Amino acid sequence: MLKPFRTPRALGYRTDLALRVQAGARVEDHGTYMVIRTPANPTFWWGNFLLLHEPPHPGSLETWLARFREAHPQARHVTFGLDTPGGEAGAAAEFGAAGFRLTRDTVLTTARTTPPAAALPDGVTLRPLQTAADWDEALALRLAVNAADPEGLEEEGYRTFAGGRLAGLRAAQEAGHGAYLGAFADGRMLAGLGVYGVGGGVTRYQNVETHPEWRSRGLAGNLVHFAGEWARANLAARTLVIVADPHDHAQRLYERVGFRPTEVQTGLERPPREP
Repeated sequence: MLKPFRTPRALGYRTDLALRVQAGARVEDHGTYMVIRTPANPTFWWGNFLLLHEPPHPGSLETWLARFREAHPQARHVTFGLDTPGGEAGAAAEFGAAGFRLTRDTVLTTARTTPPAAALPDGVTLRPLQTAADWDEALALRLAVNAADPEGLEEEGYRTFAGGRLAGLRAAQEAGHGAYLGAFADGRMLAGLGVYGVGGGVTRYQNVETHPEWRSRGLAGNLVHFAGEWARANLAARTLVIVADPHDHAQRLYERVGFRPTEVQTGLERPPREP
């Protein structure tokens, strides 16, 4: 049996780890860092990483690379989360010279979402996923979103990753932790997201996405608001948490329905290298 692990200081990673555990991840606390493993989805970068309790010090790159390889010997990616709520990154430049990308996402929170200005298109229904066919639709949506991304991952590899992510979220839903919600029209899923309780009245959003053919029609805003109300009614949510790339339009969308920036979530990631 794994020992209990410390609660991260950063709200983003605190909710991340709770969600990963719900979806089947294992967490080991090694004092100055944690090892997170998701055996069912080994190519999930942020399901198989190290969470450092302090920013990396100058000269520590090789030490952290060795610790990552020891924890994830089969991984081709390398990812480090930094448990620093203010965005401190330590020796990030040293890691950048070794091929790492510094990520600083915005953690936004609200007690309650507000309805968006745009009305939901006629014929669209918002509801939790219920059937195997619904989950197939969720995977089809994720594949369509990836295919439309100029930097989208190779299709077969992404299908394996996306299927594993959805399987974990489905298991968390079936265990009563929350739900994956969709915007449906004629049985087709046009937008989706997950919303899961992580304890203490805190609820975290996951994977907000809209089919490329249905963007800019008010689906995402309405679904984010619907999910907030669903979480308040079904999960006793008091604090809603969502994470966004500050350079992406999604953060502005979240702010329009009531979210406000609270913290910065910092990480270092290096994509898989060619063999």
